[in-house]
Amino acid sequence: MSNVATIFARKGGFNHLTIEPEQTVLEALQMMADKNVGSIVVQDSTGYLGIFTERNYSRNVILKNRHSHDTKVKDVMTTDLPQLKMLDSLEFCMKTMADCNVQYLPVSDEGKMLGVISIKDLIREQVHQQKDLVKYLQNYIQG
Repeated sequence: MSNVATIFARKGGFNHLTIEPEQTVLEALQMMADKNVGSIVVQDSTGYLGIFTERNYSRNVILKNRHSHDTKVKDVMTTDLPQLKMLDSLEFCMKTMADCNVQYLPVSDEGKMLGVISIKDLIREQVHQQKDLVKYLQNYIQG
């Protein structure tokens, strides 16, 4: 059964973008565009503070008629997300995302930020599991 650790292993590690809370939304968006991702971890010298996502931008900047170049990430980021653990199952991750109505969740271990899991990561892992199951069944039937 797959878990968060399996997803990170397939992704090739714990890579995640970070930005400081005092930086602007425009800086965050540029970093996200450069790496083609939909979220960025907000942290300072003390550690993880929250996540800034494209949804934060659309709902807390655009719809509120703010400007990206003078709005700070700390003013529009999401801070109250539950944090996943490495041994959490895919099912738990999906339920947590659905319950919180989010597409990204932070992953931590003993208070240390390890990365972010996205709904896209979960879907990819489910597809991978289905392919493995089909291959197993084909081998079983063929004998």
